[in-house]
Amino acid sequence: MKKNVIIVEDDRGLREQLVEILESAPDIKCLGSFDSAEAALPQVLEKKPDVVLMDIKLPGMSGIQCVAEIKKVLPTLQVIMVTVYEDSERIFRALKAGANGYLVKSSPPAQLLAAIRDVSTGGAPMSSHIASKVVRHFHLIGISPTESENLSPREREVLDLLACGFIYKEIGDQLKISAETVRTYVKNICQKMHVRSRLEAVARHKSEAY
Repeated sequence: MKKNVIIVEDDRGLREQLVEILESAPDIKCLGSFDSAEAALPQVLEKKPDVVLMDIKLPGMSGIQCVAEIKKVLPTLQVIMVTVYEDSERIFRALKAGANGYLVKSSPPAQLLAAIRDVSTGGAPMSSHIASKVVRHFHLIGISPTESENLSPREREVLDLLACGFIYKEIGDQLKISAETVRTYVKNICQKMHVRSRLEAVARHKSEAY
């Protein structure tokens, strides 16, 4: 069965390029492409695609706000953020809104198609550039007072290798685990990042209240 995808990207050239990449894959169908969150949102809610490729910075409503609106109605719909922005703050805000994966716009077509297939089956695709930012973020914030929000040694190993540009199979070969297990680790990392982003938001809110 084909995976149905909707693209939200305000750069016309890139939007057309993304459509072309999707149409080159026999197992993926592009249901539509839109240049704004306002235009895309009703179509996403009506057509209920398997995956949405979402630019973070859009005119008007941002991609992060759009993800939050989509997830209110379709919580299981998979959203991959496609962005030139690699700063931790945007990544974590997108996570908090419910994004399922992150790719930078310079990612090769094969990586984009693999990410769509991966996220459709429960994965959490993340480009090496984004993983590098996440690694740095976890190194900077140190140990969380809540143990469950800390990355395990193996999760840190996986994240470090991901940041170096290795794909799941290569990480699995190095750590002598299956690619499926690597995918589970990456998903766990994303879940912990989501929890951590909420904790940080609460802490920031409390500090601002005093």
